Amino acid sequence: MRIPRLGVNVDHVATLREARRIAEPDPVAAAVLAELAGADGVTVHLREDRRHVQERDVRVLRGTVRHLNLEMAVERTVVEIALDVAPQAVCLVPERREEVTTEGGLDCTRDPQGLARVVAELAEAGIVVSVFIDPDVRQLQAARLAGAACVELHTGRYANARTADERAATLNELRMASAAGREIGLRIHAGHGLNLANVAPVATLPGVEELNIGHSIVGRAVLVGFERAVREMREEIRRAVLFHALADDGSAAGA
Repeated sequence: MRIPRLGVNVDHVATLREARRIAEPDPVAAAVLAELAGADGVTVHLREDRRHVQERDVRVLRGTVRHLNLEMAVERTVVEIALDVAPQAVCLVPERREEVTTEGGLDCTRDPQGLARVVAELAEAGIVVSVFIDPDVRQLQAARLAGAACVELHTGRYANARTADERAATLNELRMASAAGREIGLRIHAGHGLNLANVAPVATLPGVEELNIGHSIVGRAVLVGFERAVREMREEIRRAVLFHALADDGSAAGA
């Protein structure tokens, strides 16, 4: 079992900056620290309302970090920016102005032709395209038909589970979605609401190649510093995968 890549979302560094509408803290500086601490990539969400990340941030990040993943709605103005900036990856997400944060996955069945056109445009520009979806077979199939190379499974229901039974059920949904997605040729990423306390079971799901985590890392960084917060998350993911692999080896040897 390989260790999933860690993408660090620095949106909420920009949230702190925009609270005062000044130049700091700079999400680009946070992104550099994240990579120095072992992050495999940096994620930002350029929202239509520009509530945190700004176009300037995206353009500077493209020339600064090794791997930039741009979250964005299927909205023409932002699509044009993505085509111009050409990040290494784009993740298409739903967006509502009244939401505090992304509340669920994109409905890939709502406008399949429009989604396919945007995916094709981005892919032709050399951008790896993923779609942020709920762990649902219909959405997996629609994302594949639209031409997406990857999906990012929305882990919010798992992260917000209040009981052990609910947590187990939502984790099983993610496990089945990962398997179903891989069967039809999709690469599997996951994210939303993950933190040091709940990341291990998702990190050890078969086939999950990448985890994108933001709020919990930024919140932890306020207390202990950005590099340490990223290292802690990276180590927790690594430890979970290695422990899981050892446990599997032990079970096989016992059998």
